[in-house]
Amino acid sequence: MKQRVLSGVLLAVLFLAIIVFNHSFPLALNIVVAAISAVSVFELAKALELEKKWFLWLPSLAAAVAVPFFSQGEFQFLIYCMYTILVFTAMILYHRETTFKEVAVLYSMVVLIPTALQTLLRLRDLNQQHGMFYVLLAVLAAWMADIGAFFAGTFFGKHKLCPEISPKKTIEGVVGGLVVNTAFILLCGWFFSQVFYGGEKTVNYFPLFCIGFFGTFVSILGDLSFSLIKRSCHIKDFGQVIPGHGGILDRFDSVIFTVPFVYLLVKYLPVVAA
Repeated sequence: MKQRVLSGVLLAVLFLAIIVFNHSFPLALNIVVAAISAVSVFELAKALELEKKWFLWLPSLAAAVAVPFFSQGEFQFLIYCMYTILVFTAMILYHRETTFKEVAVLYSMVVLIPTALQTLLRLRDLNQQHGMFYVLLAVLAAWMADIGAFFAGTFFGKHKLCPEISPKKTIEGVVGGLVVNTAFILLCGWFFSQVFYGGEKTVNYFPLFCIGFFGTFVSILGDLSFSLIKRSCHIKDFGQVIPGHGGILDRFDSVIFTVPFVYLLVKYLPVVAA
């Protein structure tokens, strides 16, 4: 548990540094999103035992890196068109060494992971002044739900949630995640308004409540989805990059689902009122 907490703190510090230095080095967020996307895709390829099939994972890595640097839809469309041509050409050329199932799983994840994480950049661009606050909310909505669920499940967990998919998850953990996440996101809004801006800016607490409450369920959906992928690959974790957490994909699986949800919510229900 000590390693898990320490690693979580270091990840939080990294994202806070990106937020603080966004104005002086805005490309930092693009670089981090590209790195997370690339490592996640490679971890998945390794879990599928495709690390020797460079003709599949190399174009996949290239697409994962490129997407976060092109926020406009037409450029992303072009990237995925090129990726589609490359990966299906490789499947035809190396048809004796690969299967459509392998290509389909890898292809779908290369579309999902970078596109979802790239929404962090869209969140930042929603508001020139407060965009990074939205980015922070999106990441915290996933991580705090996980933290609340972890501790509540550890100390109070008795009733299993989905034992065949994730044996350690409990209904008590879900309740803990709901309470901790909702309270923390509301607290973030209060801190942003009353402490950071000294009351000069006001926030709408209803969208903040929605981010904390419903974001918990979205986070759990992401976590369980990738747990199911891990079970199908017969592995415990996608990697060992982060002590106590596993691989990069193990830490960002819930973020992949939560960020698009927060983006859609904040776009139509702005958090910062004035």
